[in-house]
Amino acid sequence: MGAEAAGVAVYCEDEAGPYQTVPYPGQSWEPQAHPARQSHEYERNGTAKLLTLFRPATGQVRAKGVRRATNVVLHPWLKAELELALATLPAVTVPETERPLLAQWATWLGPYRYGPLPMAPLRLILVWDNLAGHLSMELVLWLFAHGVLPLYTPLSGSWLNMAESLQRILVRRALAGQHPHTPEEIIAWLEETVAGWNAAPTPFTWGGKRSQRRQRARVRRHQRLAGSGASGSYYSSIAR
Repeated sequence: MGAEAAGVAVYCEDEAGPYQTVPYPGQSWEPQAHPARQSHEYERNGTAKLLTLFRPATGQVRAKGVRRATNVVLHPWLKAELELALATLPAVTVPETERPLLAQWATWLGPYRYGPLPMAPLRLILVWDNLAGHLSMELVLWLFAHGVLPLYTPLSGSWLNMAESLQRILVRRALAGQHPHTPEEIIAWLEETVAGWNAAPTPFTWGGKRSQRRQRARVRRHQRLAGSGASGSYYSSIAR
């Protein structure tokens, strides 16, 4: 999140789904020997998707349930949400060369420049997948003109997009153990879950509390060998 510290907001975008009108597995409290049962019969009445714009530093998410996520649906929604996000950011009042390195276009683009010159101050980084629709020239030029840098995840590297991590949480909360019968039900449940999340959002950070707990666990499982740089498993040394 170095860009956030440099005064540039970082957002992640993704389109979750499609989600079908089928029973979804999930845990529930039931009397012993009387597990919850779901119907094995269902009708395929269409699907729903969730457009997601997520700011990991604050945990706030902007999302919308839709029947399809084609460019004619995604692009207008994304532009409107980015304009709202940009309106909440402080204005840039210093020259480009006096801003931190991560807040300068040259740091990210090198000698290359796009769109009208001079470029608008860099105010937001948009992390999303490397899809054909995300590479639309009209959209990319619109992003640069509004001070937004599109940052594409590499192939097989979509896990770097934190929006996908958040979507797994939201979808599990919305659909686990449920049997929606229409795409509109799925959309309503997803958007209600998003509203509940935003009431008490959880920031996502690299190297956060979970990472620190894993690091402490690794230290406990290993011990230095005779003062050297090598280490051995604590449990294997006990077994010996």
